[in-house]
Amino acid sequence: MTTPAATIPHAVAKPGQPSPWIVFWVSSIAVFLVSLDATMLYAVFDSLRAGFPDATAAGLSWVINAYTVVYAALLIPAGGLADTHGRKKVFLIGVALFLAASAACGLSHDVAVLIAARVAQAVGAALLTPASLSAVLAAFPHDRRAVVVASWGAVGAVAAAVGPSLGSLMAARFGWPWAFYINLPLGAISLWKGISVLKEARVPDARRHVDLIGMLLLIVGVGAITLSIVEAESKRWTTFDHLASAGLGVACLGLFIAWAKVAKAPLVDLALFRNRTYAFVNLATFTYGTAFAMMFFAFFFYMRAIWHFTLPQAGIGVAPGPLLVAPVAVLSGRIAARFGHRPLLIGGALVYAASGLWYLFVPGVEPAYLTHWLPGLLLAGIGTGMTMPSLSAAAVNRLPIHQYAVGSAVNQATRQIGAVIGVALTVVLLGHGPLVRSDFTPVYAVHVALALMTALLCLPVNTRPVSH
Repeated sequence: MTTPAATIPHAVAKPGQPSPWIVFWVSSIAVFLVSLDATMLYAVFDSLRAGFPDATAAGLSWVINAYTVVYAALLIPAGGLADTHGRKKVFLIGVALFLAASAACGLSHDVAVLIAARVAQAVGAALLTPASLSAVLAAFPHDRRAVVVASWGAVGAVAAAVGPSLGSLMAARFGWPWAFYINLPLGAISLWKGISVLKEARVPDARRHVDLIGMLLLIVGVGAITLSIVEAESKRWTTFDHLASAGLGVACLGLFIAWAKVAKAPLVDLALFRNRTYAFVNLATFTYGTAFAMMFFAFFFYMRAIWHFTLPQAGIGVAPGPLLVAPVAVLSGRIAARFGHRPLLIGGALVYAASGLWYLFVPGVEPAYLTHWLPGLLLAGIGTGMTMPSLSAAAVNRLPIHQYAVGSAVNQATRQIGAVIGVALTVVLLGHGPLVRSDFTPVYAVHVALALMTALLCLPVNTRPVSH
C-alpha cells in the first residue's frame, strides 16, 4: 500500500505533540476494522449458511444488514456526542465496544444472538468513526484537508475492498467466527496506543441532543423497506405483507423528513442539502454504495456456484481489484486538490460501469479467470479508487466548518444505506437454490445502471479550487 505520508511532507508535529501520522494510523486502524467488517461477511455468507442450516438466506442477510442499518443511523449523532463528551473518550469507548461485540459475534451459536451482537458492534463502529476523523483533522493543518480526507477515506475504501478476500481465507482456514476474531489484535493496538497518543478535545459549551425519534424513524424506515425486498420471494409472505412492510418503510422515511423540519435538534439538518454539490454527492453516494455492495456480494456467488471455486480460491481471485484501490485513491486525492473532484467522480463511475458491462457479457460457465474475469476486476478496482474516497471528500469540501462533522457523517450513512439495499437486492436475485449463469444478468445490468446514474448525478458537483 502506498503510504499517504508522502503526500503531506509539511505535516510535522508541534513541540510536545505526537506526530500527526501516528495519530492518523492509530485512528485509521479502527476505521480500517469497521470498513473491513462491513464487507467481510459477503465472503463468509456461505459459511454462515452452513453454520446455521435452519436459517434462510433472507434471515441470515440481517447479520449483514442489521449492522449496516444501525451503523448508518447512529453515525450522524455520534459526531455530536464526540463534540460534547470528548473525541478521545468517545473514540476509545467505541473501539472497546466494537472489540467486545466482535468477540461476542464469534462466540454466537444462535442467529438471533449473532444479530444482536452485530447491532452492538455497529454502535461501537458508529461512535469511533466520526471521532477518528475529527482526531485526524485536528492533527494536520487546515490547508491539507483535501489530501488528508482522501487518505483517511482511502484506508476505509481499501478495507472495504479487501474484506471479502480476507474473510474468505479466514473462514476457509478457521471457520466463520474468525471473520470477527480477526478484529481483536489490531483493535487492541488501536485502543492501547489511542490512550497515550490521542489528545482529548471537545467543543466548548457544546450541548448536543440525541434525536431518538429521528433515529427510530430512520432505522424502522430503512429496515422495513429492506425487509420487504429480502422477503420478495418468500412463500410465507403475502402480497399484503410486502405492501405493508414497504408502506411502513416509506411512511417512516416521510415522517423522518417531516420531523427533521420541525425538531429543534434533528438527526439530519436538512439545511445541508441546500448546498447543491452536497445534495448531488449524497445521491451519487447512495447509488454507488448500492452498486458496490452488489458487485462484491455477487462475486462470491459467481465464483462458488458457476465456476465452483473453493472459498480460498475465490478470496485470492478478488484480491487484484482491492490492491489497486489505495494507490489510485491517493493519486486521486492529489488530482482533486488541484482540479476538483468532478472529473474523478464522473470518470471513476464510468470505469465502474465498464466493469459491470464486462461481467455482463464476457464471463461464461467455464472458468477463465485471467482472460474473462481479471480485466473486469481491475476496472472495478480503478473505478472504486477514483470514486469512493472522492465522494467522501467532495461531500464536505464546500461545507462551513461547523457543518463538517455532521456533513461527513450523513454522507457515510448514505453510503451504508445504499449498501443495505444492495445486499437486499443481491439476496433476492441470487439467494435462492442452485444458480445458473443467466441469474447474474439482472445483477450486472443493475450494476451498470447504478454506475451510470452515479456519473450523471456527479455532473453538477463543483469543488474546483477557486484559484484555477
